[in-house]
Amino acid sequence: MVPESTTASTTVGDVLARAVTALGGSERSGQVAMAEAVSQAMRDEQHLLVQAGTGTGKSLAYLVPALVHDQRVVIATATLALQHQLVERDLPRLVEAVKDVEGLDTSYAVLKGRSNYACLHRIREGVPDDQGVLVDVPQGSMASKVLELRTWAEKEAETKGSGERDNAPRHTDREWRQVSVGHRDCLGASKCPFGQECFVELAREKAHRSHLVVTNHSLLAIDAIEGVPMIPDYDVAIVDEAHELVQRVTQAATAELSPSDVERAARRSQRHVDGEQADELADAAETLRDAMADAPPGRFESLPVALADALVLVRDAARACISAYPRGSSESKDAEGDAGLQQAKGSVQEVFAIADRMASGAQADVLWLSEGRDRLPPRLHVAPLQVWGQMRDKLLTDKTVVMTSATLMLGGDFSSVATSVGLKPTERVLDGVGPAKSEDVLPWTGLDVGSPFDYARQGILYIARHLPAPGRDGLGKAQLDEIVELVDAADGRTLGLFSSRRAAETAAEEVRTRLPHLTTLAQGEAQLPELAAQFVGDPHTCLFGTLSLWQGLDVPGDTCQLVLIDRVPFPRPDDPLMSARAQAADKAGGNGFMQVSATHAALLMAQGAGRLIRTTTDRGVVAVLDPRVATARYGSFLKASLPPMWSTTDPRVVRQALARLAATG
Repeated sequence: MVPESTTASTTVGDVLARAVTALGGSERSGQVAMAEAVSQAMRDEQHLLVQAGTGTGKSLAYLVPALVHDQRVVIATATLALQHQLVERDLPRLVEAVKDVEGLDTSYAVLKGRSNYACLHRIREGVPDDQGVLVDVPQGSMASKVLELRTWAEKEAETKGSGERDNAPRHTDREWRQVSVGHRDCLGASKCPFGQECFVELAREKAHRSHLVVTNHSLLAIDAIEGVPMIPDYDVAIVDEAHELVQRVTQAATAELSPSDVERAARRSQRHVDGEQADELADAAETLRDAMADAPPGRFESLPVALADALVLVRDAARACISAYPRGSSESKDAEGDAGLQQAKGSVQEVFAIADRMASGAQADVLWLSEGRDRLPPRLHVAPLQVWGQMRDKLLTDKTVVMTSATLMLGGDFSSVATSVGLKPTERVLDGVGPAKSEDVLPWTGLDVGSPFDYARQGILYIARHLPAPGRDGLGKAQLDEIVELVDAADGRTLGLFSSRRAAETAAEEVRTRLPHLTTLAQGEAQLPELAAQFVGDPHTCLFGTLSLWQGLDVPGDTCQLVLIDRVPFPRPDDPLMSARAQAADKAGGNGFMQVSATHAALLMAQGAGRLIRTTTDRGVVAVLDPRVATARYGSFLKASLPPMWSTTDPRVVRQALARLAATG
């Protein structure tokens, strides 16, 4: 195994101390312990799970060992926000701080999915529409914005810029799609006339020259699990925001199909296929539409016969259509370089792959039909029943992996998260395979480096035991009264985390009506950054919302002194994937509710409660309005997943504490 340092005198401790001093900070015990553990894991080639609370300085604690390690290290994040923080702030400051350390390779690069970069081919030559005709600038209000994005991309190419979406002028998703492509529509560097200028290819070349590569969970999964080479060869993967890894890997392996997708592929094939194969694919789309109309929405434990037959028909028609495409210049004037042909064929290949996967009815997949909503037609979805097996076999067996987050210990230990990512081999009973053999065991270590916060003094966990258990009809009068009383005592300063959009809107309307002197914001009334800025700007403000507020919102100080959680965020009973996973665990002799539903809820609650204390001076209350946390058997598991705040069920004590905080705020 490689040594810990690049030179005999360059140790992780030396570099960390130098970096902390140069950045004007002071070493924290948790940060030092984490850096040493990460270095040890790299040296011993042993997987490591590190829970590092907010304020620990975990980015520096893994970046320093990654720099000192003498082979390439990949750092994967769940969100573009953290990726941006690492590349734009943390790494440049660290590199500057350690620039005089001899023998240290401080080169780094960022890799994102293809659609995060502008596409010069699309910008300069347009893209084929459904008839294969190249279309240019869209008409109407989008035109000026798309032209602005094109001008920006050309300047990026001229100045050797990155062409990344994050650096582009302000735009919408729809506008960005006019200047970018996904993997399906990419010609590939060897066939594209602008391949040598391609922003994606240049980013990959830079990654091949760099010691550190910063990417995201999805790209890591596609590279390691699906075997699609996206990242240069590396020795160690550091996964930040690791509590989201399973969800992101699952998303990367999930596919959708609708009759419109099949029809579009058929239309795009019309000008490239001489026979009737494109028409037959269009006919198959109609058969699929009829079968979907007759099928009930929700998860299929076994495919309805008509739907199974329709998927086989689509699969076979797509295969025949692919075979009918011209092969090489002898059959087409410029087949290999024809953008319309390449992209049209790619769309049929994607239809074939998805239909083939759905038609196979593999036990390793979950298939469901979603209802049409908001003018969107119904769609078929397929997702893996579990991803821990692929992660263990394709990633954890070949690489050393360090996973870190502020919330990895659920129920008081690492076992739930370790199982979900493939590091608890005895849990192979989840899919009925049976107990693990000794050779399947992958050694790993779990480490909790604590937090610089004194949760017992800084925060109160209030469980409203006196309230009725939440029902299916949303918030009742008792819950609404409780919310108003708590918000009134806090004089605003409230972040409300709700299990549904309807609940958030109902609570917001109630607070507006009964406490009109406060400003109450509800998610959906404006873009989230705008709502967050307004929330931070006025302490007498409440912000109520759903899932995107539970994770990632950073509002330190007096802005947020009360975090409301309306109910335990169990997955919906009709959630196709979660219900399938719970059922599989039950069938294998486990406890599906605890392994799937309670674990999901514990993770979200830990993330939600983590919005309260963001600095050593923050004070406040996390109020859970669901009495089951105090009364149900699983309540202790949920409580053990939350920060160790002082706990009470007395509403008077909590209102008095909030009033005192408001008076001094």
